[in-house]
Amino acid sequence: MKKIAIVPTLLTLGNGVCGFAAIACASKIGGDSPGQDDFFFAAAGWLIVAAMVFDMLDGYVARLSKTASKFGGELDSLCDAISFGVAPAFLLLKMGPGWEPRPILHQLLAGIATLYMVCAILRLARFNVENTPDAASHKRFRGLPSPAAAGCLASLAILRGELPGKLVQYWPDVEPEVVRQMVQRLVETLAPLGALVVALLMVSLVSYPHVTKQVLRGRRQLGHLVQVLIASLIIVLVRELALALLFWIYSLGVPLRYMLVQSLRREEMPAPRLHDGMPH
Repeated sequence: MKKIAIVPTLLTLGNGVCGFAAIACASKIGGDSPGQDDFFFAAAGWLIVAAMVFDMLDGYVARLSKTASKFGGELDSLCDAISFGVAPAFLLLKMGPGWEPRPILHQLLAGIATLYMVCAILRLARFNVENTPDAASHKRFRGLPSPAAAGCLASLAILRGELPGKLVQYWPDVEPEVVRQMVQRLVETLAPLGALVVALLMVSLVSYPHVTKQVLRGRRQLGHLVQVLIASLIIVLVRELALALLFWIYSLGVPLRYMLVQSLRREEMPAPRLHDGMPH
């Protein structure tokens, strides 16, 4: 094997380490203290987000230093399978319905988590087969990227762990346990359904834009920079809600827009004209 690039390889391994740490945090959920559960939910979610940052940086550094290689690509896929396949699926098992002792709900949740993991691995394998060395051609993805799908579930975990404390600050008269139960029920309902949708979107043929290339690269007008700064400020101030909105709007907005455009095109198509009772 040829020599490997140290910095990109360390960044890629950082991605895998964050995914493994997210699994370790999620495994501690379900203890006697609800406060500790909130912490581990948020920690697992943020570790998956950190894995995304490492995943973004390793490719950028490899291209910048001209050290991109097949070894780096294969290592990246293996770490992605952990951070964006196994870790979110395991975290989903902890976010699902748990307020009633119904085995059928837990079996259904386990099936959805398994499907999510399988779709993420299939998505990564398809990307490896279709991937080309030319970085300029990576402007769009076929199917929802696995980091974005993982971000959808990670943002729900962060919402589950951090939003109750934030709401209590705004409404101090409300009982904290009532707020926590409300957010918990909301996430328990949305997480399995959302995971099923994003799992199918990962293996779909829907074309998704490459956000970082469209937003951060190239020369843009000053107004574009102001919009990016405002969006970053909103994420910092209300990160619990902002992350969930960003990931879910990206994941669901693209296919919904595609279906809307297709529907409008069908309506605009002229009806066939009839001549002597026969269509032409």
